[in-house]
Amino acid sequence: MGKIFILIGKSASGKDAIYRRLVEDDSLALKPYVGYTTRPIRSGEQEGREYYFTDESGMNAYEQEGRLIEKRVYHTVHGDWYYYSVDNENVDLDRSSYICTGTLESYVPMRDHYGADKVIPLFIRVEDGERLQRALDRERQQKQPRYAEMCRRFLVDAEDFSEEKILAAGITESFENIDLDRCISEIRERILAES
Repeated sequence: MGKIFILIGKSASGKDAIYRRLVEDDSLALKPYVGYTTRPIRSGEQEGREYYFTDESGMNAYEQEGRLIEKRVYHTVHGDWYYYSVDNENVDLDRSSYICTGTLESYVPMRDHYGADKVIPLFIRVEDGERLQRALDRERQQKQPRYAEMCRRFLVDAEDFSEEKILAAGITESFENIDLDRCISEIRERILAES
């Protein structure tokens, strides 16, 4: 029986880097569980790899079809950006295990949709000062840096990822991303333990 592993953490905690390394690890045999977003594609991203980049009408069509598992909106300085998950034919838990990145808001509905025994949270922690520096370094690499949005996300994370909300979601285990290789090794061991 397959599982869906969800990498959860505040912005700039290293979820995307960890995700890429785990997907590339053939011994884990994890398939990408690709979510959807209405936000603009970032430099270096690819359609269908990080996300399916859509618009609100595409999202609304999935909702009308009853295939929307969860959605969340971020009121950014550039307008509303939606992120969402869709129940589609690309996910077959009888044959494969999957990995994706997410938030507490996305984890709980996915857990409820697929089952708590099939959706495993992998919570990543990074000290706030280090996260802020990583976010700034990443934003500087963009063709059009969005510093105001970066700051907004950083501040919102304090509320969205409060210890109370983490515990309310039933998450009791976490992985410190101080050293990327060590963090990935610990997560890899956790994934193998679920196989």
